[in-house]
Amino acid sequence: MRFSVSIRFSSRWLPLVGSLAVAACQSAPSEQPDTLVNLKTVQSGPRVQADELNGAIAREPRNTALLARRATLRLAAGQPTAALTDVAAALEIDDSDSNLYFIQAKAYRALGQLPAALAAARQAADLGFSGPELPLFVGETHLAARNYPAALDNLDRTLRLDPDQPAALFYKGLAYAATADTSTAVQYLQDALARDSREPEILHQLAFLLNAWRIPADAARYAALGMKLDTASGLLRYDYGRQLELQGRPDSALWYYRRALTLDTSVYRADYRLGLAAVKARQPVTVIKHLTRALRRNPRLPEARSLLAEALETQGRLSEALVQYRLLVAENPGNPHWTFKVWKTNGMVQATLPDSLRTAPRYFYRRPMARPRIEPVAPVSPLNSATGNQ
Repeated sequence: MRFSVSIRFSSRWLPLVGSLAVAACQSAPSEQPDTLVNLKTVQSGPRVQADELNGAIAREPRNTALLARRATLRLAAGQPTAALTDVAAALEIDDSDSNLYFIQAKAYRALGQLPAALAAARQAADLGFSGPELPLFVGETHLAARNYPAALDNLDRTLRLDPDQPAALFYKGLAYAATADTSTAVQYLQDALARDSREPEILHQLAFLLNAWRIPADAARYAALGMKLDTASGLLRYDYGRQLELQGRPDSALWYYRRALTLDTSVYRADYRLGLAAVKARQPVTVIKHLTRALRRNPRLPEARSLLAEALETQGRLSEALVQYRLLVAENPGNPHWTFKVWKTNGMVQATLPDSLRTAPRYFYRRPMARPRIEPVAPVSPLNSATGNQ
């Protein structure tokens, strides 16, 4: 069994020492109430800091350290294209700085340009960039490219430099899960959790794999812990719902699937499970709603397309059903059932169109022409009687 795993990691892997030190240095009257941090201000922090460097860079346009700092901040603010612009300007001044190539690699990775990211990482290594973060980055990028042997090689190199690196253990778990070695994957994920017990993404992947491995009781434990740590995670709600379904509590599972979609509409597996439940309940409108969204994100979900096509047909949405049946023929060439459904549904669609809009000719049955009626032949007079008359 192969498992589809998503490569998502939270910002908790970044060191927290700086923020803790700042908090410890601040003093306030004991009677002053606690105030919540404005999340919008926190999220815009790197962007604001990057903009604050504009004046300094205008005064020192050839200061590569300032350009590298602004590129790093722009990358943290979700502006990889702007970060690449700063890196390019810095490299024109000094193309021997390995750190600039590493920033460039991370910017390409953020844009999804994996070959360019790996090329920039190689240049950083050639120029002497050292430390576990480089092989960790290369390993994660190979994992995103589904080059699992190269990913494992680089993650092993990371662990040789830093044996307790939880991110490397986590990514090794994902790599083994993707190659269907589930037992090894679970072991590495558990090792990562032992080093960072408060990382919700590790808990999600453990719960997901254990559900897929049909061990819902253990999956429930990890999913429940993850939901306490991340109250806004739709994936963990799905994991908890899935273990309930596996343990014979489908109604409770459906509640968690709906909750998962409320928190995160990209959790297509929740849409898929809700669609399957609607099929059993004979609710074609609900089937169409959930399976359409699920297939938009994963077109290979088992039986989803056929169930969607049949639901559309029962609702009289023949043109949409025809599209799905044609996709089923493309996915299953030579299948006589889906080929027949395309022929039948296409005929029904054509019958609803006026003659001017039909893409196929309309054939009529022509009644054969009636045979002409043969009149009886008049009797011929005898020859001798005709002669006697003369």
